[in-house]
Formats: sequence, C-alpha cells, structure tokens
Amino acid sequence: MPDNYSNKEIRHTMATFFHAYQAFTAKPDQMLAERGLARVHHRILFFIAHQPGLNVGELLQALGVSKQAINLPLRRLIADGLIETHSASHDRRVKLLQLSPAGQALEQALFQEQQRLLTQTFKQLGPQASSHWLALNEALAAREGAASI
Repeated sequence: MPDNYSNKEIRHTMATFFHAYQAFTAKPDQMLAERGLARVHHRILFFIAHQPGLNVGELLQALGVSKQAINLPLRRLIADGLIETHSASHDRRVKLLQLSPAGQALEQALFQEQQRLLTQTFKQLGPQASSHWLALNEALAAREGAASI
C-alpha cells in the first residue's frame, strides 16, 4: 500500500482482516459450541495454558476485561472440570489457575486446529510471512497496551 491509504484500501484491508479472523476461529468455535462453550471460554483456556498458575487478576489483565466479564465463563469452566484452582502459598485468598487434564485436552485440540491453519498459511506464503504477520499483530496489540505475552 502507498503512504496515502485510500478509504477503499483501508476498508478492503479491514474486511480481509475480519474474514481471516472468521477463518481462524470457525473450527474452534464449532468445537466449543458442541460443548455449550463460546469464544470467551477459549480465550480463558488459551491464556491459562500459556501461563499455568496465573491468578485471576493476571488473567483479567491478559484478557483486558473486567472481573464481572470473566466471572460467569470462568465459573463455568471450573464447574465443568476444565480448570482447577489452588490457593497461593503466600496468600490463601489468591487463587491460582491451571487446566485440568480435560481442560488441557480441549485446549490442545483447539490449539492444534489453529496451529494447523497458521502453519499451512505460512508455508503457502513463504518464509517471511510469519515474521511479518507477527510484527503487524504485535504493533496492533501494543497500541492498545496489550499485556506482555
């Protein structure tokens, strides 16, 4: 794209981004729906798998949501036996989160589906695709002050 981006070019870029995200989430959304779960549950599972033992406050920060927004989905995952909680040794009021074996299996299945899609796409586009895509997404995330991953 040139330095002076037209509205048409930006709209095309945005539409492509939206459709790419739909493709990225379609199969995991279907897998979750079969269990009566939604994308918010996937995000919770993903970040706990990425950082086992994080506490609820750290999860809120990683997701960029309020305690009220996460309360029901997190309780559902705990009730379904997908997430386990343990009290922190330094403060019993602090709950540390980790995936149960069933939670690990579900998160791994979701991860493998998205990993497959990304890997195929990066292979199709060549060796620079992954680094460019990562740089773009890191720059977008940084604008919103996304938590460090």
